[in-house]
Amino acid sequence: MNNIVLCGSMKVKDKILEVKHSLENMGYNVLLPTECMDGLPKEIASRKHFERIISKDNSTILIVNEKKNNIENYIGPNSFAEIAFAFFYNKKIYLLNDYYKPYIDELLGWKVTPLNGELNNIKKNTNC
Repeated sequence: MNNIVLCGSMKVKDKILEVKHSLENMGYNVLLPTECMDGLPKEIASRKHFERIISKDNSTILIVNEKKNNIENYIGPNSFAEIAFAFFYNKKIYLLNDYYKPYIDELLGWKVTPLNGELNNIKKNTNC
């Protein structure tokens, strides 16, 4: 089964949970950054989530890049690190919304796909 690993700022935790439920209703198995959500120390939470991202059972990550602090399509440093990690391990990478302009060169170069809010576009691009 193709799992989708969700990533994003814990300040948009409610949106991450909303996306999880939507994807599950579409038939996907969804993995969350549970350690981050549970408030574990950053070092432990990040290591656990990176392990989840690179697992051979997980071929897709989805960054929930919501508006944050009045910045559209925000991708924070931790999510950007997760994108880089996923790229290095040849995972398919999606953004829930559009590209975050400060990282546009890397996102384009790493073949990150923006969904522009349309989760149904994942099925067009994966083998689920």
